Amino acid sequence: MASFNWKSEAETEWDKRAVFWNKRSRDMWDNGSRKDILPFMKNYIGEGSKLLDIGCGDGYGTHKLFESGYDATGVDLSQEMIRIANSREKDNIDFLQGDVNKLPFAEHHFDGVLAINVLEWVEDPLHALHEMKRVVNKNGILCVGVLGPTAGPRTNSYPRLLGEKAICNTMMPWEFSQLASDLSLEYVDSYGVYKSEVEERHYHDLPLKLKQSLCFMWVFMMRNVGE
Repeated sequence: MASFNWKSEAETEWDKRAVFWNKRSRDMWDNGSRKDILPFMKNYIGEGSKLLDIGCGDGYGTHKLFESGYDATGVDLSQEMIRIANSREKDNIDFLQGDVNKLPFAEHHFDGVLAINVLEWVEDPLHALHEMKRVVNKNGILCVGVLGPTAGPRTNSYPRLLGEKAICNTMMPWEFSQLASDLSLEYVDSYGVYKSEVEERHYHDLPLKLKQSLCFMWVFMMRNVGE
């Protein structure tokens, strides 16, 4: 059996998905599961802040950051995603191909990072989160979205149960909370995104972990308070 290189397999897979992603991203950010992320961020990080959008895909979310008054940079593992991002009408945005496990930026380079549905797709989430923290200023913000148990993309990790390789891990929102705590990332705020079948009355009075158990995605706001 040929050796499995997670990074190269992931890059190839996301290159294949780039056109499909490009067709969906605008609606996700404007009307779908990601529509509340930018308003959420505005509560905690001011206009003009220097932000890194990790896993920027086709760049539409990065474009929205720019429109919202942020100094935005986008990075993605997929060369094809970056090609599409760079083909957009030009804003003052840099789009770079890069790996979250080895970000091409100096320490404390950004006021904050945005990483939506990134850590579920890396082999070593702890290392990736440490690298995200490295490029953020002391007391900077990390806005991280983690897919919940009800998210369809979670099926991408199923081959691991059969002893096969896959580019999706099984990290849950509550596990991300523990990782963040271990790295001295301070919890600031969070919210859940649910499928249309799940109404607020179904989860309103539940403990946090049960709310997260029903979610499609959980979006965290963390502060880099540790060295």
